[in-house]
Amino acid sequence: MKPLLINVSEFCRLLGLGKTKTYELISEQRIDTIKVGRRTLITMESVEAFIAQSKVEPE
Repeated sequence: MKPLLINVSEFCRLLGLGKTKTYELISEQRIDTIKVGRRTLITMESVEAFIAQSKVEPE
């Protein structure tokens, strides 16, 4: 069973992005997050949607 939520570090590792870029995507509301206390968690549904919308078709 895959996790429903991942933290920012896991998101960075999965997609090969830096924390600065990840927080930029969060502030632009391109990735859905949930705050639990001081932790910022990203929904796996949002990760999958981000990947799908970022695909580039070959020319």
